[in-house]
Amino acid sequence: MTDFLINWIANIPGFAVPFALAALGLIITEKSGVLNLGAEGFMLMGAMAGAGAVIVMGGYPLLALVIAAAAAATLALVFATLTIGLRVNQVISGLLMVFLAQGLTSLIATQQGWTNKAFTGLGKLPLGPLKDIPVVGPILFNQDLIVYLTVPIFFIAAYVLTRTHVGLRLRAVGENPEAADAAGVNITLYRLAAVIIGAALVGLAGGYLTVVVAKIWVDGMAGGRGWIAIALVIFARWHPWRALAGALLFGCVEALIPRVAAAGIGVPQYFMLMLPYAVTLGVMVWTSLARSGASSEPSALGQPYVREERH
Repeated sequence: MTDFLINWIANIPGFAVPFALAALGLIITEKSGVLNLGAEGFMLMGAMAGAGAVIVMGGYPLLALVIAAAAAATLALVFATLTIGLRVNQVISGLLMVFLAQGLTSLIATQQGWTNKAFTGLGKLPLGPLKDIPVVGPILFNQDLIVYLTVPIFFIAAYVLTRTHVGLRLRAVGENPEAADAAGVNITLYRLAAVIIGAALVGLAGGYLTVVVAKIWVDGMAGGRGWIAIALVIFARWHPWRALAGALLFGCVEALIPRVAAAGIGVPQYFMLMLPYAVTLGVMVWTSLARSGASSEPSALGQPYVREERH
């Protein structure tokens, strides 16, 4: 039982990272007032690009993760053109990104022969004898580099959003774009930057799935994690640190699935597979019922801004 608990807890960070990075990317985007429902599509693009980069380059997993983020950011230019430039409905635009990425990633991966092709991705960060310390070693000192970088990434993002002039302007754009525009803030520039940076983080989350976790690409690799990340943002009420805590919750659930199977516990397979989505549903119900606590939802979220209509 002790080994079961240790192995389960040790695997939680790796399962939590994709949720955490994707949720943070969505928070950054939506703080500017742009609603992003395309997280699943950006994750798919990052996952496919990361896997393809490792296969083509014959290694270099860290560079592959950068390419994964860049690929999602490139797709985000299409999303930004629709939502910011053409002012297309943001809900429809986000869903369009999901369907576009599903078809595009399957097409590219099939044509390039990347589907179901295993490769050597990013392994654990070697920390010598520290990982052999009983109980604590496997949990704290036997993780990959991205796990260790996730907390600093959150710290930087939270600091920029709450403690800098850039973050203040970004939040002003999401709260009251008319007032921000009157104060001389470039609404289009800030929203474009937020969309690209946010999508890059979501793409990094997708790249993590293939380059670090699975080390293989299959169609639909994101497996609904993008949708869970959207629910996680609502659960966290657009607070980065709450999103990280929520990601750990979902990481606990996902890490439990292979542990239960490996231990031979008699739980139906499909019950375990549906567990993350059942937890997501429960979280959404709880969030709807529990209205206590401050929410940082931007007031202008999902609303296009037209300068000529400024009052």
